[in-house]
Amino acid sequence: MRAIRQQNGNAILHRISASALSTLYLAAISVQCAVAYRTGQQSQHFRSKSLINHVNSVRILYHELEMTTPRLLDGNAIARQIKAEVAAEVQQLATQGIRPGLAAVLVGHVPASEIYVRSKVRTCEQLGLFSDLITPPDTVTTEEMLQLVADLNAREDIDGILIQLPLPKHVNAKLLLEAVSPAKDVDGFHPVNVGRLQTGQPALAPCTPSGMIEMLKRSNLPISGQNAVVIGRSDIVGKPISILLLQQNATVTICHSKTRDLGSFTRSADILVAAIGRPGYVTPDLVKPGATILDVGINRITTREEFDKYFAGDEKREEMFVLKGSTIVGDVHPAAFNVAGAYTPVPGGVGPLTIAMLMSNTVRAAKLRRGLAV
Repeated sequence: MRAIRQQNGNAILHRISASALSTLYLAAISVQCAVAYRTGQQSQHFRSKSLINHVNSVRILYHELEMTTPRLLDGNAIARQIKAEVAAEVQQLATQGIRPGLAAVLVGHVPASEIYVRSKVRTCEQLGLFSDLITPPDTVTTEEMLQLVADLNAREDIDGILIQLPLPKHVNAKLLLEAVSPAKDVDGFHPVNVGRLQTGQPALAPCTPSGMIEMLKRSNLPISGQNAVVIGRSDIVGKPISILLLQQNATVTICHSKTRDLGSFTRSADILVAAIGRPGYVTPDLVKPGATILDVGINRITTREEFDKYFAGDEKREEMFVLKGSTIVGDVHPAAFNVAGAYTPVPGGVGPLTIAMLMSNTVRAAKLRRGLAV
């Protein structure tokens, strides 16, 4: 905790110092202008050299101040960009008589899953994609689900198949996901797509990692040559984002819960991906000043003790916590964002990009299935 407070304090003092120096330079300019006016020293020399030099000094200081202020990466804004591009592609495909289609399979009644899947179906409608929501009962068997997948594989109006997880415990989820045709695997989980991704072949990549790459590119944040550290090794996020970063010429290190001396790796990271599934796991002392942080975590907290640990003094978050009885925190402690150069908030960061990339993958699958350029 002492290290966290010290690092936060250093960051704040740096910004205060830069701000104070900027103010002093502005004051100096004002004084010199006043002296020049009263003494009649309004020569071209003064205007062209002395004043311009001071103005340039202030500009440099303000630039430095701006660079030390963490930049919030707005996932909602980037998701809107991607969706607009998808809608344009859908319109273009319509001129060829093609309408990309997504089948979403939702088993049983899990409230969170229902909300999530219906938002995907609604997004399909908004962008002009065809969608088919299929809702088997939670008593469905693995055999019945395999037959359903086989039927969807055979349908020409379906380009993407989404099976919402988690499934009931009696259903073999692994067997089911592998039964999905790789050409329609818009989640990018099938071993064939994983292999294609790793070997640099055209593939359907997992949506969340793909969205993170789009976040970096569209925010004009460098990837090539950067040190990237990924905390987490899941098949859904950790491993695929490592491959995608490597494809963009980053130098990638994968860390996890068993990594010894985690800070020795993370403190050299220009890009730090937190996808370990533990609330506030990445603290300020683990972050390289100026690093870009991509926080994939979504952890619900419900107790006052947890809230005060992460959000003490955050009045806006406090209001929502009291109203709903809970809030969410990522895998990064909010205090660590003060050290960063850029970061994704939770919520509103990586999350919105997942659905946007699902739509993009569905269009991509439609093109690949028909031999069209992607």
